[in-house]
Amino acid sequence: MQLGLIGLGKMGGNMRERIRRSGHTVIGYDRNPDVSDVGSLAELVEQLEAPRVVWVMVPAGAATQSVVDELGDLLESGDTVVDGGNSRWTDDEKHAEELGTKGIGFVDAGVSGGVWGLQNGYALMVGGDKEHVERLHPVFEALKPEGPYGYVHAGKVGAGHFSKMVHNGIEYAMMQAYAEGWELLEKVDSVTDVREVFRSWQDGTVIRSWLLDLAVNALDEDEHLERLRGFAQDSGEGRWTVEAAVDNSVPLPAITASLFARFASRQDDSPQMKMIAALRNQFGGHAVEAKE
Repeated sequence: MQLGLIGLGKMGGNMRERIRRSGHTVIGYDRNPDVSDVGSLAELVEQLEAPRVVWVMVPAGAATQSVVDELGDLLESGDTVVDGGNSRWTDDEKHAEELGTKGIGFVDAGVSGGVWGLQNGYALMVGGDKEHVERLHPVFEALKPEGPYGYVHAGKVGAGHFSKMVHNGIEYAMMQAYAEGWELLEKVDSVTDVREVFRSWQDGTVIRSWLLDLAVNALDEDEHLERLRGFAQDSGEGRWTVEAAVDNSVPLPAITASLFARFASRQDDSPQMKMIAALRNQFGGHAVEAKE
């Protein structure tokens, strides 16, 4: 299969490589000419055979809107656009309507896997009409982890990003729980090796997970997280999850508290947020702030 891929950063670049390893042709475009296969979006579209498929991996909001607008002018009826970034699901509905008036299909894909996706595969939550989703099946199969799981057609347009948003909200709460436990263990005098306590949980316990494995990785690199400032950003999806919960009258006390804890981290040097920052760096390559 032939695919155009826009945005070749930490996620997009590795996705291009993983798809190519499965035998598909990927033509990538990025504003950085050192990693781009073509010099412009127009050149990318020219090199794709109709009906074209173009996958967008750029930041949510204005950047995605700009690319979708330009593709709407460059593509033709029968082509398909995939938004694999972290867009809000309401934007998906808008993009699908705008492109649909020109006969261009739209699919939203929530993608999870971070900097480890090239090696382990990406979990994919997809929204869109069946005819558009099925056309992309070979690419989804190339990206997903090996085995029967890791890909789902979650529903209509917006369902993929809504599902990924909820996934990230759960991620917030899980990281917060590990961080709170780590701070308490570090605080008491009786526990003398917190890192090895975390390591002991990796097998045979009900709280074992990939996030726990990454926490151990972070502690191996900096046993007491002394080099990190207790500051953690939020990507926006935690806020959207809480907003959706309010709109739908669904109580989310753990996820909401974990979001507010990140806000608190911007006022003080929080020990818990050192672990949150370390975990975000481990799975997503997100920037951390060094302690002065």
